[in-house]
Amino acid sequence: MERIALCLIQEIIFRKRRGQSEREISRDLGHSRTTIRQYCRHAKELGFLDMDKPLAQESAILASFGPPVVRERVHSLVVPYAVQVNEWIQAGLEGTAIYQRLVREHGFQGSYSSVLRFINRQIITNPETFVRIETFPGQQAQVDFGSVGRMYNPDTGKDHNAYVFVMTLSFSRHQYIEFVFEQNMSVWIGCHRRAFESFGGIPREIVVDNLKAAVIKHEMEDPVLNQAYTQMAQHYGFLIHPCRPRTPEHKGKVENGVHYVQRNLIASYDKMSLQEANQKAKEWVAEVAGMRKHGTTHEQPLVRFAEKEAEKLLPLPDRTFELQRVCWAKLHRDCHVVVEGCYYSAPFSLVGNNLEVLLFEHTVQLYHKTALLATHLRATKKGERITRYEHLPSDKRIYLERTPDFCREQAANVGPYCSQLVDMIFSNGPADQLRAVQSLIGLITKYTAERVENACKRAIHYQDPHYKRVKKILSEGLEMEPIDDIDPPFKHEPHKSYTFERNPGEFFTLEVRS
Repeated sequence: MERIALCLIQEIIFRKRRGQSEREISRDLGHSRTTIRQYCRHAKELGFLDMDKPLAQESAILASFGPPVVRERVHSLVVPYAVQVNEWIQAGLEGTAIYQRLVREHGFQGSYSSVLRFINRQIITNPETFVRIETFPGQQAQVDFGSVGRMYNPDTGKDHNAYVFVMTLSFSRHQYIEFVFEQNMSVWIGCHRRAFESFGGIPREIVVDNLKAAVIKHEMEDPVLNQAYTQMAQHYGFLIHPCRPRTPEHKGKVENGVHYVQRNLIASYDKMSLQEANQKAKEWVAEVAGMRKHGTTHEQPLVRFAEKEAEKLLPLPDRTFELQRVCWAKLHRDCHVVVEGCYYSAPFSLVGNNLEVLLFEHTVQLYHKTALLATHLRATKKGERITRYEHLPSDKRIYLERTPDFCREQAANVGPYCSQLVDMIFSNGPADQLRAVQSLIGLITKYTAERVENACKRAIHYQDPHYKRVKKILSEGLEMEPIDDIDPPFKHEPHKSYTFERNPGEFFTLEVRS
């Protein structure tokens, strides 16, 4: 069985459960029907196609296959002669002539087929003819981004490059239009969500351009859909149809829609802010674009949508989709990954590994392979550090977990002398005494609370309230030796007067400059 991406196997199962045929899945995902059939048969045997069960997760799918077979990558034997072959292609030589000249002039040892494969990757085939495909109401929408020049951003007080997101329903030609300043995954998913809410439903298929926001890897026969966008499609129940690269004719409806926005709406105004453009876009869709007679359907898009398509759309789910981005981040030595300038902790045992990061609107999930490591609240500003103490090594996190308040609480549980000695250590000098107090509290795990309490009592009595003194008393077993009664206990003075004590003001003169 041919090995393909795990997320693509899940997509095959999802599409099969939605009722797509093997031929349709093969067409959309770019794999042979034999490969699709094998995976569908495998999924059926394991019960992954049972509609009474939830969609199989990647971990379950991964467990159903054996370890991957690593094949050595084979490079074309024609590569060393690439410059010469390209020159012959430009000169109009055919494959047979190129092969013969390679053998004759360069002693080429490869096959004729290898030469043909190399040539086919270099040349552009003759223009093809196309057939217009009409769709049923609610079946399909086409989406794209297009540049619209620069717009004013009141948040920065400057002009920035702006883009228009256009989703066109293929049957009615009704549109959703939104102007944005970026083309990242968060914007891409947000525009889809608002488009569905504008339509009041969801088309069954979305045809997308070869955008980085929608398709992160797109070779001719092996498109791997961006995981965030794939999860959104599964959440809303629509199928993704990625276009082949450099084939805008496959989504002519939305391509024409982008041009129409550029030539009509944008051209009607000299300069607009982004907020003004989006407000005018709503009015323009309702009053101009939606009410014109379309050149192909010869009907008004908004009327055609309301009468024939609106009720055919899939219903909106009860909750909106929140995943905005999926990326990879390395777990650094401080046990945190850095995403968008913010820090999120993960188990220290995976330091050095690349973790998969799923960014939702309010939360962040970290994965290693298929295992969920942590779910964090999403940071609200750059530089914010979100840490879970259990992700840190035990010998490193003790300082973070045992705060002064924690230490005082533990000391009070041991007894009044231990509590008093902790207060005395904290008040002893300007240096930070937290580590000394933490070490004192740690003695409870080695000795009993009763012994620690008696040792603290002895240290206070002899006016040596320090951690090292308590530790020495315990190690030598002196805590039970008789001492004078202490009633009331020795009271530690936080500050003593010294013979040559001086006020700092006697050494420095404060000069005030006007």
